[in-house]
Amino acid sequence: MYPYMQNQADYYLQQAAKYDLLAMYYKYSDPNRHIYYYKCHLQAMNQALTCMQTQHGYRAEGAGNPNAKVRILHTSPNAPAVDIYVNGGRVVQNVAFKQVSRYLDVPGGSHTLEIYPTGQKNNPVLRESITLMPGVYYTAAATGPLNELELLALVDKPFVEYGQAKVRFVHLSPDVKAVDVATKRGNVLFSGVSFGEASTYQNVTPGKVDLQVLVTGTSDVALSVPTANIRPNTAYTVYALGLATGTPALEALVLQDS
Repeated sequence: MYPYMQNQADYYLQQAAKYDLLAMYYKYSDPNRHIYYYKCHLQAMNQALTCMQTQHGYRAEGAGNPNAKVRILHTSPNAPAVDIYVNGGRVVQNVAFKQVSRYLDVPGGSHTLEIYPTGQKNNPVLRESITLMPGVYYTAAATGPLNELELLALVDKPFVEYGQAKVRFVHLSPDVKAVDVATKRGNVLFSGVSFGEASTYQNVTPGKVDLQVLVTGTSDVALSVPTANIRPNTAYTVYALGLATGTPALEALVLQDS
């Protein structure tokens, strides 16, 4: 009934074994690599257990992390500051445009998420069901104009190869057409990303990175991203927020995905 989950579990178990061997190999010669690969081993084991739990409908005592990690990002350009409720309980208070919460521990499974203007509890501006997998990181972005507010649930992938970094781009500006994202030297990282879409992650060399957002297929710059200091062993997401014509103005928000 769940062959995909079994295949995924086998894959993660193989990855966990690989990372365990690497962690042991570097245990005494390179403590930083040892710690890094040990964390990767734990992450892979947790994901394997999640797949087996989904397939067989059980939870081994003490196995894995029963919680997902979820942060809330406010990207609606004309929505007021908001309070966030999960299953009727308030989890985040007074989140304004372009603000993001810390990662919250939320049990795996299906939940009802409601968004209210701060201090109110009548007529939510958004009510959505969201299904979370244990051990997985998410960013839940409230996006679009207030009268068309939607919830975009993104899976964050914080682990990268040792010494490397990775970046993705999420287009959340409702009045900007599809865009490409490139370095200022002209190297295109992502192409044809439309409103409400997220690119895949792209490996980048750690260090200072200058990006610009171009109207797809042209050299017209829609947005220049402030120079970002990309650290090794870290994943980032660049969000395009705001409006090209109006306020708040179009801008980039760079967040670390962990």
